Amino acid sequence: MAEYEWQRIARAIADDIASRRIPPGGALPGIVRMAEEYGVADRTIRRALQDLRERGLIETLPSKGSFVTEPADDQDGV
Repeated sequence: MAEYEWQRIARAIADDIASRRIPPGGALPGIVRMAEEYGVADRTIRRALQDLRERGLIETLPSKGSFVTEPADDQDGV
């Protein structure tokens, strides 16, 4: 099945998070920078980030950026 660009980008970022290339608490690059890096429109990056937020992998703070969330087992103190 064909994959949308936003899905490919979300998967790549999720892989970076899973492998800890972007550690918990780490900041993702800005939308403009990621759009340039992936060669896509800003809205494509926004959709990828939306997917990652919905999956609980990142959180976005207004005027601050997007950050990797702590793994669930770390948040529970387990």
